[in-house]
Amino acid sequence: MSKSAAEFDIVVWGATGFTGRLVAEYLARTQEAHRAKWALAGRDLGKLEEVRRGLATQVPSCAELPLLKADAKDAASLDALVSRTKVVCTTVGPYARYGTELVAACARSGTDYCDLTGEVQWMRRMIDAHHDEARATGARIVHTCGFDSIPSDLGVLMMQEHMREKHGGHLRSVRLYMGPMRGGASGGTVASALQAVEEGEKDRSVRRILVNPHALDPDPKQPRNPAEKDLMSVRYSQELGQWTGPFVMAAVNTRVVRRSHALLGYPWGRDFIYSEVASYGAGAKGLARATSMTAGLGGFFVALQVKPLRKLLESKVLPAPGQGPSAEAREKGFFVAQLLGEGVSPRTGREVRLKGKVAAKGDPGYAATARMLSESALSLAFDSVPTSGGVLTPASCMGMRLVERLRRAGMTFEVQEQAS
Repeated sequence: MSKSAAEFDIVVWGATGFTGRLVAEYLARTQEAHRAKWALAGRDLGKLEEVRRGLATQVPSCAELPLLKADAKDAASLDALVSRTKVVCTTVGPYARYGTELVAACARSGTDYCDLTGEVQWMRRMIDAHHDEARATGARIVHTCGFDSIPSDLGVLMMQEHMREKHGGHLRSVRLYMGPMRGGASGGTVASALQAVEEGEKDRSVRRILVNPHALDPDPKQPRNPAEKDLMSVRYSQELGQWTGPFVMAAVNTRVVRRSHALLGYPWGRDFIYSEVASYGAGAKGLARATSMTAGLGGFFVALQVKPLRKLLESKVLPAPGQGPSAEAREKGFFVAQLLGEGVSPRTGREVRLKGKVAAKGDPGYAATARMLSESALSLAFDSVPTSGGVLTPASCMGMRLVERLRRAGMTFEVQEQAS
């Protein structure tokens, strides 16, 4: 069945999970404006019915939402599911455990797909297994459509598009500084991190993928530039005037940005450099925050390597998948990412410096992520984007169309000129 003839525009897979419900709530609030035909899907019809009743108390028309049953491990049921829709929007992770058959089904059928994964080792497997097939069938498989990695991926694209339109040429480097921000650790993100650690313990090739800055490139054996190494210590940024430290999601986001650059045909030059860190403020307080957060992050990752400690953290400390903050806490969350880019205008020969900002209200891992994933699904379903199929990224697939959508949805994407 062609996408235009599909029964549904979007199917939300995993609607009974915490983040899945948030996505369903977001779509419920926007469905009339978009005239979307959508459905809820999962493996338990009883739980799906419960979600539907909850949505109907907010939006009465949701009482008629179709409910679809399938199983993440049953290829036949997934084939039947994806054949009925233009787009599958999934929140079911860890994706390395529950997402492989769904990606395969979408690639076979030509159905578009978006998710929230930050599992680099799994994305590498999906690229190797399904990129060529998805190109042939027209399936657009788009990973990392949440807090990782839309602010990074679309933020860099926004900066480069501004440079191209206003000055010609491209920026030779972009650095992202994440912070300030407020929000809890996502149970799904924690589960994905634990999955990667466990895979890495068993398979040396997984460990090599996780430390490779070009792990998601079409050719992961690209030469490595020392400037691409992820920051692992506290440093003072002269250009920002703040203390910085390692950002926990940089090892995902930087790989996604580099894949976007490659899929777009290296328009920013083969020597383009992208990096990102967390920013903690200026002065003694900024140094103290950077030092304590960096030490805590280092200790956390050391603990994850020790199986008894990992199990203790998993059972007693870390949030589990399906858990999340209250509506009040989600509402108080936010994030602000600043981007600094440098390049030379081919029109004037002068140095150009740009400052960008990507920001959103709402807990980054939940409220803001649900908005980003939902708008990604809507973009795949309704926007005219030139991209053909493949295992793609937000920037290489939906690009500036998604930036425009997210702006209309209340997110900040802006660029300012700085004095050279």
